[in-house]
Amino acid sequence: MRKRLFGVLTAGVALALVAGGQSAAEPAAGLIQPDPMLAFLPAEAQVDWAAVHRGREARKQNREQARVAAKSAGQPLAYTEKETGQGANDAPSKAEHVAGFGTGRGKNPKLTLTGDLAGDPTIPVVPPSAEMNDAIPHASALGTSVRTSGTIGDGPYGSGGDGSGDHDFYRLTGGSEGKYVVVTTDTPAGDLDTLLAAFDSTGSLLGQHDNLAGTTDSRLQVFLPAGQDVYVMVAAAGPGGIPADPLKPGTGKRVLTEGDYDLTVSSGSNDKDHFSVDLKAGDVLGASAAGKATRVVVHDPAGREVFGSSQDFSFLYAENSPMPAGGNAVADFVAPKDGRYTVGAENGDGRYDVTVEAYRPGSELNQRPEVLTIFLDFDGARVNTRIFSSDPSAGNKDLSPLKKFLPGWGLSAADENAVIDGVVATTRENIEKDLAAKGTNKRFAVRILNSRDHADPWGQKNVSRVVIGGSIAEAGIQTVGIAQSIDAGNFGKEETSLVLLDILSAPAAQTGTSLNRYITPASDRIAFIGRAIGNITAHEAGHMSGSWHQDQFNALDAIMDQGGNPKGMFGVGPDAVGGTADDVDVDFHEDVLNPNEGFTGIEDSLNRTAWAYVRGAN
Repeated sequence: MRKRLFGVLTAGVALALVAGGQSAAEPAAGLIQPDPMLAFLPAEAQVDWAAVHRGREARKQNREQARVAAKSAGQPLAYTEKETGQGANDAPSKAEHVAGFGTGRGKNPKLTLTGDLAGDPTIPVVPPSAEMNDAIPHASALGTSVRTSGTIGDGPYGSGGDGSGDHDFYRLTGGSEGKYVVVTTDTPAGDLDTLLAAFDSTGSLLGQHDNLAGTTDSRLQVFLPAGQDVYVMVAAAGPGGIPADPLKPGTGKRVLTEGDYDLTVSSGSNDKDHFSVDLKAGDVLGASAAGKATRVVVHDPAGREVFGSSQDFSFLYAENSPMPAGGNAVADFVAPKDGRYTVGAENGDGRYDVTVEAYRPGSELNQRPEVLTIFLDFDGARVNTRIFSSDPSAGNKDLSPLKKFLPGWGLSAADENAVIDGVVATTRENIEKDLAAKGTNKRFAVRILNSRDHADPWGQKNVSRVVIGGSIAEAGIQTVGIAQSIDAGNFGKEETSLVLLDILSAPAAQTGTSLNRYITPASDRIAFIGRAIGNITAHEAGHMSGSWHQDQFNALDAIMDQGGNPKGMFGVGPDAVGGTADDVDVDFHEDVLNPNEGFTGIEDSLNRTAWAYVRGAN
């Protein structure tokens, strides 16, 4: 059985691969940890989750002002939930309809939904755990559907003890199949400002959350792997909230706020509030939940869940994206056809506000029709890697051209044109041909240019690029591919993605993501190499045009599959040899969102990409 990528990643450890296919026994120093949501990681990737969380916080802060400036003016339509008890709007089929919202003439594209979620009365309540539970070895066992209470400051490390700061740890077990749970704190009285964090058994940080929007309470979605324990910590927010050593009591820095808290662990809530809105084909819908709702979900006219989220990922949007951001949870969606869709607020107990906004795709905001360009740069390029990370080591980096990596595949300079032909043909097939033939949008216009056959248009309006070349050591980023943003609606039409070639050209024995692993004397190696690199190129372009990762281990191999299953992305057929007759044409598809990134629902990446490249409305 293949393991899911996120299920085997280890916090605190870097990729065990560096440029030129060299293996490393120790973590590579001075390299940037990419955000896994933006990156196509190799099969053996090990993620430093603490670095990921630091990067996300920095990205949020850096982009908040730009995103606020990009928002359109105008007062939103306000709608207050009419449900007075529970059950009246708990399903999409029972959604309360909100008239007057939309992108059409006379409609308001901005909406605020206000309502209340009733807590689940069936969740059992257990007594508070006894001190001392200040580290992972001393954690109190807790069920996955339970309420309890506790106090920060009552143990030997609070203000009445040595003053290093009180931390309460709880052990949650995944059971036979594994599951997601939502952990929330509530501080009805007192000064305590809570912080929630999750750790594995080694003390590696898996995730953390501070303030629910508008409160000092916290909410954290936690995945409990099958047969494994995860340790949830409640502490006071601020410097020292995360102890220096989660395995050792008394390793905080100082006393912060103290007081009582209530803790709830659940897989959801009984009460779910759904509201229906009318969308046009191509409408780009964004929703952000604040207050006590910690999950937002979108359903299509057939009642299928098409996007569910319990996290704010808006820091990954393009800088000039107008989509709603912040809060406890954010969702985005591109409507494939006219119809009545629903937005739901879930997982909470109390009052909430959900911001809903709809926009036409970015190219329709212009006054005249236009063709968008994706430029494939094989010649090497200088890239400012600060667009991918705020890490101090980021900056201008010079990346080597494709030809430097040909010997790694047993090819010579004479083969370069054939490889480029294959990459260009595959990228065009995935983006130009497939979208034009299968997409729902008939005003679709995008062109694929390349550095061999065309003058370099980078820097011009409406030109994004994918740099195909360079290594991890040159870029300073531990990945195979990475996109600048995930941009539903394609509002940032001048962005950069990378496809690095060192791991792809490494010796087969060093990495499962090397193309050499699938090349034998029976292979048409040039055709295979061109198609595999072209698929990764289309994958990164798919992020820039608004698609998230899909499940890489289900039966359908798709362009937007997450890294970790290179055989599927490379289109290797049942014979496990690349470049043979049974190879698979991997395309943009409607497929399940990657559950390991915390999303639920079915994503139509073909539709998202097609509408990203719509001509201007006029």
